[in-house]
Amino acid sequence: MYKIVVTVKSVEGHCGFGHRVGDQIIFDGETVQGRVCLSALYSFIPKVFAMRYGANFPWLKDANVAVHACPDPYSPVVFEICRVAE
Repeated sequence: MYKIVVTVKSVEGHCGFGHRVGDQIIFDGETVQGRVCLSALYSFIPKVFAMRYGANFPWLKDANVAVHACPDPYSPVVFEICRVAE
């Protein structure tokens, strides 16, 4: 199993939740640390879950790093999802 660190890489426009570049959310299997918009969370949680348990996505250049945009089409927030061996 892996720890997952999600980092805000960019914000276009104005994020209504208040995400800012550099914000982090950490998933360690027992807790979620950090603030996260529920819309963004619901959209990227399948990747977090899969990566935590070792899934590999063949389209990723680095199997440990995925990029995900929140579902807001007018002010998208882009997250980097990284898995870290525990």
